[in-house]
Amino acid sequence: MSELVTGEAVALELRPAKLPSRGLAVLLDLAAAVTVYVVVTLGLVAATASLDEAARTAVSIATFVLVLVGGPILVETLTHGRSLGKLACGLRVVRDDGGPIRFRHALVRGLLGVIEILMTFGVVACVASLVSARGRRLGDVFAGTLVVRERVPAGQGGFVPPPPPWLMGRFAGLDLSAVPDGLWLAVRQYLTRMRQLDPRVGSSMAERLAADVAGCTGAPVPPGVPPAMFLAAVLHERQTREAQRTFGGAGAPAAPAAPPTPAAPAGAGVPVLPPPAHAPATVSPVVPSAGAGAEAAGDSGPNSGASAGRPATGFVPPA
Repeated sequence: MSELVTGEAVALELRPAKLPSRGLAVLLDLAAAVTVYVVVTLGLVAATASLDEAARTAVSIATFVLVLVGGPILVETLTHGRSLGKLACGLRVVRDDGGPIRFRHALVRGLLGVIEILMTFGVVACVASLVSARGRRLGDVFAGTLVVRERVPAGQGGFVPPPPPWLMGRFAGLDLSAVPDGLWLAVRQYLTRMRQLDPRVGSSMAERLAADVAGCTGAPVPPGVPPAMFLAAVLHERQTREAQRTFGGAGAPAAPAAPPTPAAPAGAGVPVLPPPAHAPATVSPVVPSAGAGAEAAGDSGPNSGASAGRPATGFVPPA
């Protein structure tokens, strides 16, 4: 397993960042953090002028910790490893297996960064990056992370073949938490380069990797499934779960829309309800005549009693 990992370093086929680009990114991040710290400090000095010396000292320490230590941790957690300086330099912090970092990774990097970068003016971080084969400082070593370059020329990234459609979602209930990151890295490396290997060597390597993954998950390889297809399906399942955890299920399929209500045929009419048992008699509209005005003015006829509760307009009032 170590032979598959050594020399490749990154699961996503990205190049590890070198010391100059990392130093420039750290300088940009420090410039942004110091600017925010100075602005916040000036505001707090004006707001805490009436407090005693001990209270002002406590506020200053809390501001330093929150802005210069908690700020980078929060930014790396929310952006998944892309701070302002790293975004400008085309860098990103990832886990050893190539996945996005979480809060615990950013916390370890931030706490050790206080000692490596702030207290020693970056001397410890530079020495550790020069000694490390992948340019990692102590915070990356203890957090299990790696700073890589995101801007890679087209055509240099490896392509992981997708599993066949009949294996999609077959391993949704498989427990993948016990599979170590090094094994995931080896599986991805194999799937990326399996077409470049000798068929016999690639077959034996796929069998060994499939046996290791099956031993960690506790479920054997299904009969009739080639080891390479099994590895591709399991890796696809892991990537799907990582995407759901990262984006909060934003990529979940939407619920199917309700089928449209079929339109009525052209010749079909609206169904008419039967009339009530005791329907009132329909009053025919009265066409106004020349003498209607005089009758409405005060002439009472034989039907004046029946039309006393109804306006003399010639129209039937609404119910």
